[in-house]
Formats: sequence, structure tokens, C-alpha cells
Amino acid sequence: MQKKRYLFNIFIGLIMMFVVATAAKPWSGPIAGPTAQKGKTVIFIASDLKNGGVVSVYRGLENACQKMGWTLVLFNGEGKKDKLQSLLAQSITRQPDGIVFGGFEPDDFPDQLIIAKQRKIKLVGWHAAKKPGASPHLFANVTTDTIEVAEMAANFVLTDAIKNKRPLGVIIFNDNQFAVANNKTNEMKQVIELCIGHTDCKVLAIENVKISDSAYSIPKLVPKLLNRHGKNWTYSLAINDIYFDSINYPLIQAGAKDMRLVSAGDGSTLALSRIASCRSQQVATIAEPLTMQGYQLADELNRAFAASPPSGYISKPLLVTCNSLNKIGNLSIESDLGFDSAYTKIWHNK
Repeated sequence: MQKKRYLFNIFIGLIMMFVVATAAKPWSGPIAGPTAQKGKTVIFIASDLKNGGVVSVYRGLENACQKMGWTLVLFNGEGKKDKLQSLLAQSITRQPDGIVFGGFEPDDFPDQLIIAKQRKIKLVGWHAAKKPGASPHLFANVTTDTIEVAEMAANFVLTDAIKNKRPLGVIIFNDNQFAVANNKTNEMKQVIELCIGHTDCKVLAIENVKISDSAYSIPKLVPKLLNRHGKNWTYSLAINDIYFDSINYPLIQAGAKDMRLVSAGDGSTLALSRIASCRSQQVATIAEPLTMQGYQLADELNRAFAASPPSGYISKPLLVTCNSLNKIGNLSIESDLGFDSAYTKIWHNK
């Protein structure tokens, strides 16, 4: 059964290689829900503001909170667990109406969760649990399907190697302190190793590099990996675009100009700019509708404040390539999704 699913995904991948439009579709999310609950205060705790995905989601939430008339406070955990714990404790002490876990999991902070529950603070998250939807600690976890994102990225690489008759030697960049990242990595590894439709696939290594350290670590790591794997290293996959922010120069300096890079998230502004140039070694990203997900965080919080159930909505990832961005003519990959007007109609009953 699994092999059939991967064969289907490979077939879809072959089609996607020739599609020149972004995979954006008309709004398919919630069209009904509670009106805006007035006068709320929300704290967004970012895992690390170096992560472009976290920043973009926060900006979306910021816009949504303005429409709601809510007060929004931002804290930056800087990728440090002890700081995240301290910020979570501080946030609970401030007695907000809601707290957003921006890119990190609540499971590591059981004592704070007990207090938050006692004080009836509503908790939601972005990339804060293994799966989208409600979890034991969160009213809702906003994310795309991690497995779908990973499969899209890995199948794009596999399809590209098949189409161009290239050997497929992959290094995957991961940050293993996050369950979401580990799920992506495991799925990408599995797709590559199944090697459906190809005869020469290898996962050469899985390199654990903290997102917060990537700008410093990647340029130093690249020469070591090239010395170790040489021309066998033909593709890279990563759990986040940030790993490719500082990889191009060391690759070019080492003469590895044919390396092809594909990210399983999140569609950062820098990544979109690179891909749009059609000259970068990063040829694709599996982007999330980050601004829309910020709006969804606000909507899920609003439902919690109104004692309504979660929306159950799961957004779809978007394959972004040079061709798709050129077709749009700009980097606004969410411009046609329709979420702003849809959520505004819900919140203001228009």
C-alpha cells in the first residue's frame, strides 16, 4: 500500500515539474465561526526569530489581532530551551487570555502547563505538535501535514534526478530538538531510500544542525561534507529554508556548482527571492501559507475564547519553483488564497 502511495506521488511529481503556476487555490478554509471576542491579550512566544517562518506567522497573527482589536505581545526564545521556559513562566504570570507556542512544543514544560490550565489561559501553537489540530496541551496546533510536506520535497528531488538522469546522493539537514523536524527528516529519508523509479539513490548523511546555529555552522560544515562525500553528494534536503541561507557561497567556492537544494519548509522571503532568481542552487521549497496560518492562529484563539470547538482546518503546502514564481510575477504566493476576506467576514459577521 505504501509503495502504491509513493508511486502515485512520483507520478504527481512528474506532472508538477511541468506546471508553471503556483499551487495556490481558492479559499477552502472556515466560512463560519464566532464573531471577534473583544479586548483580548495574546502573547506569542517565538522559538527563534532567526527562523523566517516564525516571523512570517507572527506578522500574519499581528495583522489579524489588529482586526480583532486585541493586544499582542512578542517574546523571542532565541532557540534556547531555558529561555523559552523562562518566557513561558513570565507569560503565564502576566495572565493573558491566550498564549501562542511559536515553533516549539509545550510538552517540555509540564509545570507551566498545569499553571496555565489552572488560570484558564487558552493555548494554541504553530508547529508545536507532531500533527495539526487539537493536542493534549493545545486547543489547536496550526500547521500543514508534516508528512505531506516531507513527501513533496523528497519526491521533487527524486523526480528531478529521474528526469535529468542524475545520481541521487542526498544529505538531509535536520534540527532534532523538534518532533516536527524529526518527522520530516524520517519521511524524506524513507522516500529517498525507497528509490521508486530510480536505480541510484543514497541518503549519505543526516546532519543535525540547530536552526539557531545554522548561519555559523553551515559554512564550516559544507567543506567537511564535500571532503567526505565528494561527487556522490548531488542533492540536499532540509527541514527549513534557513539552512540554505548560507550554503551557496561555500558550495560555489568548493566547485560544487551543480548541487541542487530543496527545502521541506517553510517558504521564507529569502528562499523565495533565491528561487525567483532562477540562478540559485535552491531550486524549490515546499512553502506553507504562513500569513494565512497567522490568521488561523487568531481564529482558533477566538473560537477558544468563545467556547466554540476548533475549526479543524488544515492548510495545504505549496510547491514553489522558479517557474511558478515567474508565472505569478512576484513573491506573493498567498495573494490568491482569499483568507483575509474570509476570516474578516467571520469575525465581523459580514
